[in-house]
Amino acid sequence: MSIEVKSLFNNIWQNYLDVTPSAQKIHQLLGSGNDVINDHVAYRTFNIKKVGIEKLAQHLIALGYTECGEYHFEAKKLYAKHFEHADTTLPKVFISELLVEEFSEQAQAIIHRIVDSIDEAVIASDEFLYSGKQWDISYQEYQTLLAESEYAAWLSAWGYRANHFTVSINHLANYNDIESVNQALKDAGFALNATGGEIKGNEEVKLEQSSTMADKASVAFSDQTIEIPSCFYEFAKRYPLENGELYTGFVAASADKIFESTNVAA
Repeated sequence: MSIEVKSLFNNIWQNYLDVTPSAQKIHQLLGSGNDVINDHVAYRTFNIKKVGIEKLAQHLIALGYTECGEYHFEAKKLYAKHFEHADTTLPKVFISELLVEEFSEQAQAIIHRIVDSIDEAVIASDEFLYSGKQWDISYQEYQTLLAESEYAAWLSAWGYRANHFTVSINHLANYNDIESVNQALKDAGFALNATGGEIKGNEEVKLEQSSTMADKASVAFSDQTIEIPSCFYEFAKRYPLENGELYTGFVAASADKIFESTNVAA
């Protein structure tokens, strides 16, 4: 693993832990003192050229990542791609983008204003993937976006940081299946995302996933500071293809439900 790649993911991880303290506890719970292998990291962005998938991906491609798959989420109005490195010990990266033009003029205006305010130098910098929120947004604007898209609201509040990290169940020393991982999490008091069932996917689609519900952390909006859902931890069990190699892609129907791990509780 190159020093540059290791440094990047260490910085992304620390930035994620800042607002997801449960992740460190889960890391220790499942790792039992051993290191936990990260299956993938996920990002959210807007389909505006200035900050589209390609702008985030350029930082990964420069470090040896390549594009490997694309996904459509019609109900949530999202498009996504995932990227892999030749070194399979490095995490895959899943980047989705909101189809901004499919939302109301009011929502579009808020999104375009915040994107317009980002300094191009920040987007080009090595720190962009853990740079956080680069704009001012009011709590009322956040609520306006939330009424149309939880995804858009989350992104407006948190900016450019990992939405989640993912434990590779295949690499855990003390757990062999997703059911035992989920039970250990629940026994330790962690709430799981139950949308579509606690386990998304199955052996037939070569991927099983589960996730915690997001932690809560304070966001300084332009008019007030409010505690809202931050980031979450995901768990993935991959199954071998006919050639014996583990499936490395994603399942759109499952990912669609995983997005809801950051939903604001009713």
